[in-house]
Amino acid sequence: MAIDYEKELGSAKVEQKFLYESGNEMAAYAAHQINYHVMGYFPISPSTEVAQFLDTMKASGQHDIMLVPSDGEHSSAGICYGASTAGGRVFNATSAQGYMFMLEQLPVQAGTRMPMVMNLVCRSISGPLNIHGDHSDLYFALNTGWPILMCRDPQSVYDMNLMALKLAEHAKVRLPVMVASDGYFTSHQKRRVQAFAHREDVHKFVGEQPPAGFTDTLDRNNPVTVGPYMNEPDYINNRYQQSVAMYNAGEVFEEIAQEFAVLTGRHYEMIEQYRMEDADVAVFLMNSASEIIKDVVDQLRDQGIKAGAISPNMIRPFPQKQIAEALKNVKAITVGDRADSVGGHGGNMVNEIKAALFTYGNTTTKVISRIYGLGGKDFYAEDGHHFFQLAMDAVIADRVEIPFDYYGHNPGALENAPKRLLKPMDFDKLKTGLITVTQNEETGKLSVRVPPVRSLMKKPRRLSPGHGACPGCGIFSGLELFFKGIEGDIVALYHTGCAMVTTTGYPYSSHKSTFIHNLFQNGAATLSGVVEMFWERKRRGELDGLGLKEDFTFVMVTGDGGMDIGMGPAIGAALRGHKMIIVEYDNEGYMNTGAQQSYSTPLGHRTSTSSIGKTQQGKLTQHKDTAQIMAATNIPYVFTGCEAYPQDMLKKAAKAQWYAQNEGLVYGKILIACPLNWMSEDKDGTDIVSLAVESCFFPLYEVEQGITSITYNPEDKDKRIEVSAWLKTMGKTRHLLKPENEPALRSFEGEVQRRWSRLKAKHEHPDL
Repeated sequence: MAIDYEKELGSAKVEQKFLYESGNEMAAYAAHQINYHVMGYFPISPSTEVAQFLDTMKASGQHDIMLVPSDGEHSSAGICYGASTAGGRVFNATSAQGYMFMLEQLPVQAGTRMPMVMNLVCRSISGPLNIHGDHSDLYFALNTGWPILMCRDPQSVYDMNLMALKLAEHAKVRLPVMVASDGYFTSHQKRRVQAFAHREDVHKFVGEQPPAGFTDTLDRNNPVTVGPYMNEPDYINNRYQQSVAMYNAGEVFEEIAQEFAVLTGRHYEMIEQYRMEDADVAVFLMNSASEIIKDVVDQLRDQGIKAGAISPNMIRPFPQKQIAEALKNVKAITVGDRADSVGGHGGNMVNEIKAALFTYGNTTTKVISRIYGLGGKDFYAEDGHHFFQLAMDAVIADRVEIPFDYYGHNPGALENAPKRLLKPMDFDKLKTGLITVTQNEETGKLSVRVPPVRSLMKKPRRLSPGHGACPGCGIFSGLELFFKGIEGDIVALYHTGCAMVTTTGYPYSSHKSTFIHNLFQNGAATLSGVVEMFWERKRRGELDGLGLKEDFTFVMVTGDGGMDIGMGPAIGAALRGHKMIIVEYDNEGYMNTGAQQSYSTPLGHRTSTSSIGKTQQGKLTQHKDTAQIMAATNIPYVFTGCEAYPQDMLKKAAKAQWYAQNEGLVYGKILIACPLNWMSEDKDGTDIVSLAVESCFFPLYEVEQGITSITYNPEDKDKRIEVSAWLKTMGKTRHLLKPENEPALRSFEGEVQRRWSRLKAKHEHPDL
C-alpha cells in the first residue's frame, strides 16, 4: 500500500523531506544544517557517532563547522566554553563518564550565561563500567543550570536540536541548552524522520544570532571581563537572575514549540499526555520507554481500564504545574526512573512529581516509585503492564504496599557469587631465573641477559585465552611478550580501552594476575595509590605472613588514546616518582569507541573522525610523541618496543622491572596492530609493525638515566625502507600514495625523518 506523504506532512508550512536515520545521525544532521561555528569533542560511546557523522559530512563539503578534537571531555567542555565567549554558535555531544568529566565546567557556562547546545546521549555511569543506556548521567545534569529537552525518538532529536539553539539564544533565557536522548535505544535505532528540506528554512526558524546583550570576547571596542570573582551579595543576585532565566526557558520553549508546530505540523508540549483525559491510573516514563507504554495504554483501554501515560519533553525547568494538572484526577501513578537517587527513596523524577502534587494540594493521588532499565536493560510491553498493575493494586487496596523498589533486578545471593575458574599462578614458574639484570656501579646503567623467547614459553601467560579481542589484534601478543620479560608477580591496572573491555566481561575475567580498572583518564593516579599503600603496609609489617615471597611489580596498561586523556595524571605520577611501569600499546586511535582519531594518529591517516573526502584527506596534524614527552619528566627509564623484535622487547621489560622496583616510574610504548581499523589482513600485523620500525616511523630506542640509545638501527643493517612501503600495507593510509595527496605524504615523510635525525643526534651525543 502506497504511503500518502502529502497527508502525512499534514499542516506543515515549510517544505520537508523524509529520511531514514538514527538519533545520532539526526543530531548531526540538525547541527550541519545550522552550520555551527565550533564543536569541541572527545569520543565516548554512544555519542561518538555525532562527531563521526559531522566529520564525514565536512570531508564532503556539506558544512563549515570547525571540529576540534580535544584530549578529553573536560577539555572539550573548555573548548566549547571558550568558543561561546567569543561570539559564535557552539555544539557538542557526550555521554556518561565523559559528561561527568565535564561536570565542573557546565555550571560555569550556565552561570556566565553563555549559550550553546549539547547533546547528552544518555548512558550508565560507572562503576562498574557499562556502556549502555539509562539516565544516571542525565540526573547529574539537573543542577547544572542548563535547560534540558527530552527526546523519545530520532524525530524529536532532530526537532529538539533546532529548537534548542533558538531557546538558548532567546533574550529572556541566554543559557546553554541540553538535548537528551537514550543511548543505543534512540541514538542507534533508525526511524523514518521528517527534516527541513532546505538549510535556509532552518536558518529562518533559528534566526540570526542575537547581536545585542551577548558577551563577546573578540569585540575590541567593548572589552569585557568574563567569570570574575564575585562576593556577596552579588553572587546570590547572579544566581537569582539565572534562576529567573531558567523558569523563563519553560515559557519560551512553549512559544518556540508553537512556532515550530506551525512550520512542521509537529507540536511539543512541556509534557506529552497520552489518553490522560479521564485516566484513573497512569505511568510516567521518559524518552524511549514512553513510546512503548502507549501500546500498553491502548491494550488496557480495550479491556475497559482507564489508563493513561505521561512523558516530559522538558525536565529543566521541571513542568511542575503541568504535571499537577495532568494528575489532579488520577487515583494512582507509577513513576519509572531509569536511574536511582541513591538513598533518596526514589529516583529524581518521582520525588519531583511528589513535590508537584504536594505544591498544588493533591494529597489523594498515590505514587509508586520503581527504578528500572539500568545499564541498558530493555523495557517491554509486559513491563509496562506490571507498572500499571502496581497502580491498580494501589487503587484497590487504597494504599501503596511498597512505595519504592527496583524492578527487573536480582537481589543476589552469596551462593550465586562468581566462582574462581583459574588457580592463582605458580610463583615459582613466574620466577624463572633465566633473566638477569645487573647494574654497573660506575655508570649506573643496567646489563641485561635474556634467553631466547622459546626458553620462556613455560612461563605462565598473564592472560587466559578467553578474551574477546578481534582476530589479529596485536594487543595481547605484544603485552604477553612484554610480560615474558617480567619476573615474578604483578598487579596490573588497565585504562579503559580494547584491552580492558575485551577481557573483563562480568562474571568472567581473562586476567590471572590481580587486575584493577578505573576511569579512562585516572589510571596513573589510581595505581600510584596502590603502589604507595603497598610500600606503607610493607613498612608497617602488615603484609608479613601473607605468602609474599618478593615485591610486586606494578604495571599500568594504557592504549586506545589513554595517553591523551590520561596524559596529565601520567606526568603527575612520573614527577612524583612512584615505583611502577606505564606501558602504552599504541594502535594509533581510539579503537574501542569506533576508531576515532587520537593525538597518536599520524598525519593523513584515515579514522572515523579524520575522514577522506574532497575537502579533507585524513588527520590534519602530526602524531604525538609520548615517549619523548615522558622522557622530559626525567624518569629513570623510557623505552619503545615492538613484538617483531622480541629480544629487544624482553631486555627492555627486564630493565623496566628493575627500575620500577628500585628507582621510580618507567614508561614504555609498544606499537601494536589493529587489523580491523587499520584495514589490513588479520595475519599481517607483525609484518606491518615491523615495516613501521624499518621505515623509522617507530624507532626502537631507550632513554636510560637521561641518555638516549637506539637499540635497533635499520640503516646500519641496510634495511631502511621508504615510509610509503609501510603505508601501502594498510587501507587507512593507501590514499596518501595518490598523486593528489603528495603534499601530505611529503610532510609526513619529512616529520618522520626529522624525528629520526633528532633521535640519532641524541644517540650520538649523550648530553642531548
